[in-house]
Amino acid sequence: MSQIDTMKSVKTVIFTGGHHTSSLVVAKAMQAKGWRVFWFGHRYSMWGDTADSAEYREVTAAKIEFHNLLAGKFYRTYNPFKLIRIPFGFIHALLLLIRLRPAGIVSFGGYLAVPTVICGWLLGIPAITHEQTVVEGWANKVVSRFANKVAVTWPVSLKLFPKNKGVFVGLPLRPEIKALKKKGVSKKIYDPITVFITGGKQGSHVLNRIIFDNFNQLGEKYNMIHQTGTSTVYHDYARAQELHLPNYEAFDFDSHKWIAALGRADVVVSRAGAHSVYELSYLGKRSVLIPIPWVSHDEQTKNARQMETAGLAVVLPEKDLTFKSLMTAIDKAKHFLPEPVNLPDEADETMVQLIEQEFNK
Repeated sequence: MSQIDTMKSVKTVIFTGGHHTSSLVVAKAMQAKGWRVFWFGHRYSMWGDTADSAEYREVTAAKIEFHNLLAGKFYRTYNPFKLIRIPFGFIHALLLLIRLRPAGIVSFGGYLAVPTVICGWLLGIPAITHEQTVVEGWANKVVSRFANKVAVTWPVSLKLFPKNKGVFVGLPLRPEIKALKKKGVSKKIYDPITVFITGGKQGSHVLNRIIFDNFNQLGEKYNMIHQTGTSTVYHDYARAQELHLPNYEAFDFDSHKWIAALGRADVVVSRAGAHSVYELSYLGKRSVLIPIPWVSHDEQTKNARQMETAGLAVVLPEKDLTFKSLMTAIDKAKHFLPEPVNLPDEADETMVQLIEQEFNK
């Protein structure tokens, strides 16, 4: 049987979007059910970076064919060399979709989803998008007009989308996160406490600098696990490797190490991305959240307020971030009661059902 005949006989689905951790859970589930899965993503996390992104590494490790979509974004983009990639992204997405002929497209927000879903709509290919945040991100605001269904993480988000499209599912969680919850969260406080500092998959140079500039003082007070990101623009991981204290561990990004660090941490210092906030809430982790101030609709601050309301987080605005304010926030957070928030944990199964329902028509 030729490759073309094989692709005709096997249902094909495209995954794309900015939140690969949750979408990869669903993609793997579709693979397990016999679907052929392709991925439209970005191989490098930022302009000028030469290190493979965590998205690229984890998707290819799952034996999913990865296509580096050379698209640009509108939001807060002023560099003409970046803007010129916008029309090219649509052409690239269109050509890929014509060649791969998927039964449907699943997007998880992010600017790569925009050309993929719109070009799919032009070709008559149905799409489902997932909104992680409590607000409507710029990309999903556009994508939702062309998608058949919009799955949301938080019930409050349903009001942002047409009633005939919105579906509440929660956030797809990795099996390792579910297993971590089953172990439970220790409510005891030991001295020194273990603090896990994470800037997300790409790392946070702003947060990393605070750690590097005050390394010895932090090391005197806490056990530290530091996830720096992989950026070759800032070289933060290389710098972290030069630091030596018996109670300091550093890694760039690795899902297994990330989950292990999460399990050990008494307090987590993190940005407030939708995925991080959901997992931290689900596990009941005491946290200090430092929202990125320039993201669309100030969505990270709104995410962080969810955990603050649940009594699990101190929200520390980046403009107020200093070594002193960080220490104060950690010391406050360590006294919170680590009670998990009651959140759905079957979103991966619900998403699979939704995909099969919409794409098998």
